Parts: sequence; structure tokens; C-alpha cells
Amino acid sequence: MKKIILWIIAFLITAGFAIYQRVTGPTYPKTGKVVLAGKEIKFKLERSHSSNTNYLVEIATNDPEIKGELYWRPFQSKGDFNFVEMKGDKKLSAELPARKPLEKWEYFVKLSKGKEEVTLPGPNVLIIRFKGDVPSWVLIPHIFFMFGAMLLSTRTALEVFNKPYNFLKLTIWTISFLIIGGFLLGFAMNWFAFGEMWGGFPFGNDVTDNKTLVAFIGWIVAYYFVKRDLAPKLFTVLAALLMLIVYMIPHSV
Repeated sequence: MKKIILWIIAFLITAGFAIYQRVTGPTYPKTGKVVLAGKEIKFKLERSHSSNTNYLVEIATNDPEIKGELYWRPFQSKGDFNFVEMKGDKKLSAELPARKPLEKWEYFVKLSKGKEEVTLPGPNVLIIRFKGDVPSWVLIPHIFFMFGAMLLSTRTALEVFNKPYNFLKLTIWTISFLIIGGFLLGFAMNWFAFGEMWGGFPFGNDVTDNKTLVAFIGWIVAYYFVKRDLAPKLFTVLAALLMLIVYMIPHSV
């Protein structure tokens, strides 16, 4: 019964961190609302999009007198913004041109009615990164194994509340899931999305890849001490905490 409770706790912790990481990451759509001429306008703007299609930016104004313009330029460019007038009456729309994988635009929307105007999402531009489409036969297993690695990592740390201890078996399972999800399937994810298998150390500074590497090293160190029965409680808890911290760091912009 205690094991079941520990698995449930591990699942709840993992799910909570997964949801947090999902909704706070830099690729999660930017949502909000602005007020123009006394009218509240809600918006949802993407920060990640497929390289295979233009991004159709849509803003529901429910007011045919509101006009809109879409502005964009290459990320970190000092040049002038390109812009296009948005079409429509109560729903304004315009296409943001697609770019190659890994390339980015910085963009914003300007709405106006009479002499009043507002910008979306606010005073700062929004960054959108383009990527290739990842097939579901890679994406779904990747998500499964990465969630499983996090679940097993958390459960291994909770083994301190269980006797007899089974740190070694759980540690091996954690490392195995991390290798499959983070490296083997991670390589495939990167290849389809960005045309490269690995963008982390020592070849680059991709945050997502480096997160995986740090978590993996943490669990390899834990395995070394668990295998030799040298403070296994301490090192499994430290490795699990490291993985939780890594999990909270947003993915690459």
C-alpha cells in the first residue's frame, strides 16, 4: 500500500511540474487583453510555429471600425519593421511569413480606432521561432519517456520513505528512460524540428539539450554512489532535486 501511495505522490509532483513547465515556457502562446476606445480585446499570439506554413495572426475585435497592422523583422535586427494591413471587419487577420527552422521573427500588432491605438502584446515585441514538423511517431514516445523519466526520478527520491530500499533498480530505470527520451528520441526530435541532432554542449548552447545533459550527469553520479552503497539516500534525493530544478527551466526560446 505504501508503494502505491508513493507512486501516486510521485505522479502528482511530476504532473504539476510538467504543467508548470508547459504553460510558462517561452514557446507557449502569449495571451492577454487590451482596452481600445473603452472596448476590451483579448488576444492569443504564437511564439512557435511550423516552418511549412505562414502564421495567420488573428485578432477578434467585434468592432468593424478597429483597424490593425502587423509588424515584423528578423530577431535582434536593428532595421525597420515590415508591416501589412490586417484584413477583416470584426476579426482582423494577416499572415506572418514562415522562416527556416531555428530562425525567428520579432513582431507585434498595432490596433487603432480613430486617434487611439494600442500595441499587442504590449510595449515589448514578441519573438516567434520556427521549426520543422515532428512526426507523431517520434513526438508521442518522446513525451512518454521524458515524463516517465521525471516520474521515475521523483519516485526514486521518495524511496527514502520505503523499506526495504530499492534505489538501484529505480535509478537504472530512471537513467534508461532518460537515455531513450532525452537522447535517442531527443536526437530525432531535434533532427525533424531544427535539422540538427544536438545543439547543446560542446557544440552549442541550446538550453533544452543542456538541461537533458545536466539531468543525465546528475543521475550517473547518483548511480555511482548507489551502486557502491555510499549514501544512496543523499545522492538519489540530490539527483531528483537537480532534475526538478532542470525541469523548471524553460525550454529554448
